[in-house]
Amino acid sequence: MTSWLPLSPAERSVAIEVLVHGPLSRTGLARRLRLSQGSLTRLTKPLIESGLLVEAAGPGGTGGNRQGRPSQPLDIVAGSRSFLGFKITADRVYGVVTTLRSEVTGRLDRPLSTREPDVVAGLLAEMAGALTAGRPAPAGIGIGVGGRVRERALVGESAFLGWRDVPLGALVRERTGLPVVVENDVAALVEAETWFGAGRGLDRFAVLTIGAGLGYGLVLGGRRVPYAEEDRGFGRHWIIDPHGPLTPEGARGSAVSLLTIPSIRYQVRAATGRDAGYEEILAGAAAGEPMAFRVVDEAARGLGVLVAQIANFAMPQKILLAGEGVGLMDVAGNTVRETIRAHRHPLAAPVDLETKVSDFHDWARGAAVLAIQVLVLGLTEARDPG
Repeated sequence: MTSWLPLSPAERSVAIEVLVHGPLSRTGLARRLRLSQGSLTRLTKPLIESGLLVEAAGPGGTGGNRQGRPSQPLDIVAGSRSFLGFKITADRVYGVVTTLRSEVTGRLDRPLSTREPDVVAGLLAEMAGALTAGRPAPAGIGIGVGGRVRERALVGESAFLGWRDVPLGALVRERTGLPVVVENDVAALVEAETWFGAGRGLDRFAVLTIGAGLGYGLVLGGRRVPYAEEDRGFGRHWIIDPHGPLTPEGARGSAVSLLTIPSIRYQVRAATGRDAGYEEILAGAAAGEPMAFRVVDEAARGLGVLVAQIANFAMPQKILLAGEGVGLMDVAGNTVRETIRAHRHPLAAPVDLETKVSDFHDWARGAAVLAIQVLVLGLTEARDPG
């Protein structure tokens, strides 16, 4: 099996450009990267010989490895390797296997019988074997975890799993023999949407996730902006309404207290004495049930304020709203949009707000993109690209 590693920085730039935006003609690729044709030929030759790039069929040819034919676009050999991605929640593990372009070719989920790290690592290894049976050999594993992750290998803290300083990357690598990259799940989702999703080709892009928790990611210059607090529950300190509802922990009016599924369920339970599921609350709000409507309407207004603040300060070209809580938009989307407009300058351009209905397999796909980046960026270990 031909190795693609290591890539020089210049080769890496070519590979990423074709991976994300290809197939591309040599002329178009040289223009995008501001390279001469001679420099591009020098950089693409080893990539073609290694099997990472291929001369695809184009208007002037039928494909094949005939160099020097500008009419033949360059493309990635998407199906030559498979990549594994996992999203670990408090009670289940979701896994996918993807191509080099992050197209999902298989998916699987399994319950967590325990959150003991060794057992979880064993389950991941078992799922990896099941997902890759009959497919190209996997080149790497990405794992998304809600919580603080250090050096893309160590779970420093995860409230969902009750973990502290768990060397998850090493545990899974020992059981699979594959390079492993571990990352905060929101960061992984942002990377996937930047490379292959809603943020592809955009210079400024933001992702807001609502669900069991609240997540935020910002892309500037086409790159995700890392920051120390991204995996520490920033929404608990983002006050939307100082007179708003309390969380069970006593925080008042924060983005978390208004928007997360546990907080919405808590508010309804505190007011009615009845424990209702999130979908049931949304259905009740749509039907005009007073308490459900009040809580959902308050959440919608809070979401509108939050989106408007992101648009006002980060000035993104698009904001992606994702997560298991996005059903709120189906019930109260008009309220969200009206609130956004009310908190923007009257002459401001409309916010391009895209809603993505997703499940945890989409988060797992985000983790798989991290595995792709490990390979394409020329990293033999799960570490930051630096």
